[in-house]
Amino acid sequence: MTGPREHWYEEDAGPLVRLYAVTRGRGADRPELQLDTMVVDSGRGIGLRRTEPEYAVIVRLCRNPLSVAEISAHLRLPLTVTKVLIGDLIDDGRLAFRHLPVASGGSDLGVLQAVLAGIRSL
Repeated sequence: MTGPREHWYEEDAGPLVRLYAVTRGRGADRPELQLDTMVVDSGRGIGLRRTEPEYAVIVRLCRNPLSVAEISAHLRLPLTVTKVLIGDLIDDGRLAFRHLPVASGGSDLGVLQAVLAGIRSL
């Protein structure tokens, strides 16, 4: 007979196999999905083909545009895992994404100096 089954993970780390299972072992995220990339439901009315609950939560959250970082925070999942899941939904045609526009002309030196001064005052 065997004794009581022990947890093979630390309580602080959580169940690591779960993350592996959610992404089906895939760890490579989509490089076009950055922290500030905005993601929204495509509005095509395509049914959800995926059965994992995280996919349904992402689609529900994306009724209004959210950044990849915000979605990751809501799911309480690592950013890489979140990017894999969002990428699956983009491939399915369920989500659309847009990058935030970049200001032309570079950064304003005055703003950067004010930010630096604020950081130094902390």
